[in-house]
Amino acid sequence: RVFIALHGSGGEDGALQGFLDSINLPYTGSNAAASLTGMDKKLSKLVWQAQGLPTPAWQMVADLHALEQAVQTLGLPLMVKPVSEGSSIGMSLLETHEQIASAWQLAAGQGQPVMTERYIQGDEYTAGLVAGETLPLIRITTANKFYDFEAKYQSDETGYHCPAGLDNDQEQSLRVLASEAFTAIGGSGWGRIDLMVDADRRPWLIEANTVPGLTDHSLLPMAAAATGWNFNQLALAILSTSMGQGETADGRRVFNG
Repeated sequence: RVFIALHGSGGEDGALQGFLDSINLPYTGSNAAASLTGMDKKLSKLVWQAQGLPTPAWQMVADLHALEQAVQTLGLPLMVKPVSEGSSIGMSLLETHEQIASAWQLAAGQGQPVMTERYIQGDEYTAGLVAGETLPLIRITTANKFYDFEAKYQSDETGYHCPAGLDNDQEQSLRVLASEAFTAIGGSGWGRIDLMVDADRRPWLIEANTVPGLTDHSLLPMAAAATGWNFNQLALAILSTSMGQGETADGRRVFNG
């Protein structure tokens, strides 16, 4: 069997999963279709909308003129992002009309379709999921305008708060929403859902990750550690999800054993 911990094109978008399916070799995490859907922000948002799950208003933009029209339709501020990129690469926060050209160039420069999305002002959370269980939420704080590449990988000022500072009902509600969002795209095994909560305490689904970061300082291992699970236990739990349908219970015994 294969333990998949690759990110981006080829490893997270269903290509590797489809190849492994073709040679009948088991692997960790979501199948090819769910991986493709999770990697493609347009597809995941279409699925969530069809399921009645909350996600910010959005629009595909084919060129600079289309982005200008989207600004008129959706209003400012907006997030502009490549559809199938991770780590906030190519993303920018569009706050003024003067930034439209540079935002388009940054996103389109990744060689992918581009989308724009209504910017949610509020608190950012992420929810890890392993073997059918939603882990404690992590609240993310940054001194930057949004949780961009620099905030994720370079800044010493980015904060990760677990427990997230929510009351039990709020925490449980967001965990349930994350689980529903992951299930809706066909996700299985393990993954992560990123979401925002606005000033009115309304949650908004931002994106899905079917192969989250798995270093000792990544978000999902951080949430697992908050439950008392060490890295080896987490790795075994993820590996157990490659055993096929109906073996989740066994996976949990490996995980807790």
